Amino acid sequence: MAINKKIEEALNEQINAEMYSAYLYLSMGSWFEEKSLTGFAHWFRCQYLEENMHAMKMYNYVNERGGRVVLKPIEGPETEWKTYLDVFQQVAEHEAHVTSLINNLVALSREANDFASESFLMWYVDEQVEEEATADELVSKLKLIGDNPNALLMMDTELGARGASPNVIPIHLNEPVA
Repeated sequence: MAINKKIEEALNEQINAEMYSAYLYLSMGSWFEEKSLTGFAHWFRCQYLEENMHAMKMYNYVNERGGRVVLKPIEGPETEWKTYLDVFQQVAEHEAHVTSLINNLVALSREANDFASESFLMWYVDEQVEEEATADELVSKLKLIGDNPNALLMMDTELGARGASPNVIPIHLNEPVA
């Protein structure tokens, strides 16, 4: 059975939103690179890869259900922030927004009695719980750090140790996939 047209259109919008998330996180990573905080930059490159994987998972699902992916322009992300905390507060706000988008997709699939799409989207519901918790934790840590440069460097080292999510291609050829 072919995918419901309303759900197909909504998933196409969500693919765009996931690609925007990737673009936003890459921009944030670039900002941290400029500040010589390569661990933070690495964490954002991993987020970039993860968001691309989220988009491709939806892309494949739409195609598998007989729909068509129609790509639209990706809005340009911000490129400047005042503080490290501001960056992660935006991450937390952005992830909460993405959660609302995913919840709307689940509601739409329920309304259309599209149980396959609802089942597919539950992975994203669970993923967003993790994304929001991680963002909130990092905001809390940065609030604790305040203006302490030693603590910031410790956090940079911690974030630099993050491995990429499974099933994604590494940014650098010598960067292992966890």
